[in-house]
Amino acid sequence: MTRPNIDASKLTTTLTQTPKELLDEKELKFGKYFTDHMLCIKYTEENGWEAPEIKPYGPLAIDPAAFVLNYSVETFEGTKAYRAADGTINLFRPDMNLKRLQRSAHRIMLPEFDEEQLLECIKELVKVDQRFVPKEHGYSMYIRPNFIGTEPNLNLQYSREALLYVYLSPVGPYFPRTVKLFANAKEARAWPGGVGNFKLGGNYAPAMRPAMEVVSKGYDQILWLLGDDHYVTEVGTMNFFIFWVNSEGEKELVTAPLDGIILPGVTRDSLLSLARQWGEFKVSERKVTMPEVVAALEEGRMLEAFGAGTACVICSVSEVLYEGRQLAIPVDPANPDAVFGPMTKRLRDELLDIQYAKTPSPWTIPIQDNN
Repeated sequence: MTRPNIDASKLTTTLTQTPKELLDEKELKFGKYFTDHMLCIKYTEENGWEAPEIKPYGPLAIDPAAFVLNYSVETFEGTKAYRAADGTINLFRPDMNLKRLQRSAHRIMLPEFDEEQLLECIKELVKVDQRFVPKEHGYSMYIRPNFIGTEPNLNLQYSREALLYVYLSPVGPYFPRTVKLFANAKEARAWPGGVGNFKLGGNYAPAMRPAMEVVSKGYDQILWLLGDDHYVTEVGTMNFFIFWVNSEGEKELVTAPLDGIILPGVTRDSLLSLARQWGEFKVSERKVTMPEVVAALEEGRMLEAFGAGTACVICSVSEVLYEGRQLAIPVDPANPDAVFGPMTKRLRDELLDIQYAKTPSPWTIPIQDNN
């Protein structure tokens, strides 16, 4: 028997009777404020996907014995909508996010879904709440799809019921400054054969305590190291990039490979593509160790370092604490007050120009025409 998949043509919309007041955009913090509506799509193994529904934002009804609450059967994504100068609203590479959501769902035995139909539903949700999409450059609408197992069953098998829901949050800059990282080699966020390359809630909860401990010491996030050689993997919410002159004397932009340890970030992929299009220096996805980073700093070969992700876009790294030693990372020697290094800023500017549709690109998906 063929079970129904997600069908955007069956989408229904129930509008809120108590619309929220818009905040001043300068007051927007990341993930603190949510729009009027959410998208919900239920699934059962017996009947397949039900009709999608946009309804007022509010609490979910979940059985206490649901898989998500007992066994962390949950995956999520994060993408953004941007308002262009002409008022049109665009999504940035949402197809990549939904493909990653599909891969993560498969890993925890949640059902397959039609990515294109889900995207059409998400577009409609953003249209319904388009008044919340910020107008200010540097601000955006964060889109959070969540996919959870909802069957009430304590048998550790798989969830035969699921809920895919999406909500929206207008956001300001995540890090409006350079960041300081604490290199952690004693604990591991991910490891070979694990699930570090999937966006699962279970990957994030165990990292919260060590992350908050470094915040209490004045650092922004953890730079996760792995193994006896202190392989540099990624930051808590970002992929990590180094721009340096490597040991062979070549200018190189380098980031960790997709070896199952790190999350395959959409921003990561975008920046690698842009840098390769320039063709001005070597662009690599390979392992780098922290002792190599120290050597580059001591020999004056380190040029810049930055983190990249949907939430922060790009932020320069100015300091790393490693084995009790504070390592100062160059940002822009010509401008001590710079928030971004020259190459980091160039990458950021080109990416933002695409996201705000200033530069035409197939990565930008328009969802609403303001004529």
